Amino acid sequence: MTRNQSPNDKVAIVTGASRGIGAETAKLLAREGYSVCVNYLNNDAAAQQVEREITEAGGHCITVKADVSSSVEVARLFATVDEELGTVSVLVNNAGILMQQCQLEEISEERFLHVLHTNVMSCFLCCKEAVKRMSTCHGGTGGAIVNVSSGASKSGSPNEYVDYAASKGAIDSLTRGLALEVAAEGIRVNAVRPGLIYTNMHAAGGEPDRVNRLASKIPLQRGGEAIEVAEAILWLASEKASFVTGSFIDPAGGL
Repeated sequence: MTRNQSPNDKVAIVTGASRGIGAETAKLLAREGYSVCVNYLNNDAAAQQVEREITEAGGHCITVKADVSSSVEVARLFATVDEELGTVSVLVNNAGILMQQCQLEEISEERFLHVLHTNVMSCFLCCKEAVKRMSTCHGGTGGAIVNVSSGASKSGSPNEYVDYAASKGAIDSLTRGLALEVAAEGIRVNAVRPGLIYTNMHAAGGEPDRVNRLASKIPLQRGGEAIEVAEAILWLASEKASFVTGSFIDPAGGL
């Protein structure tokens, strides 16, 4: 395949980008002039819809189906982007799962490991590949990594999904540690910690209407929209945040 990189060499990878926050982030980055790789796990139709929306709006996009908790598939994802778009300059680690709401004593060892492996390993593996390309120590020109954590990393999500909260706590620590490691290598690493956002992830937890149930507890008295999180991600990825690294933005309505 022939490399087809945008003239301004702005290349972004968004993992888990077929729906919700990831999809809105991919579309927003495309509107800002990035060539975008929409990564997804298994929903071909949803990923193709995101791609259509981007291209119909005049943006540049490819889709890559890959399990980003697998080192082999992450290597393939980044190699595909290298070939088709060029060197990544922005990585958004958004892929993640949560399981049915329950108390910790009901969480099986298999479930706990699955959630941590999917949510933490995917972030770790993608960060590793991005640093190899972005770091000035490896001949790169720098870049920005934005990890999508969660307000659950602070609340702990008691009685719902402590395993998910623990995985997001790990991402917070990874964000801070990596930011300090690569700050002198031209790479900024930050995270967003969304609160109660209207996405279909809540259905995976067994309560599609969860945001509405808890909206009255939010100081702003409403749930958030995926685009509001995407705007925070865009800012952290942009040069407007050029002096920001190892930091967190909490689009959570005051929670």
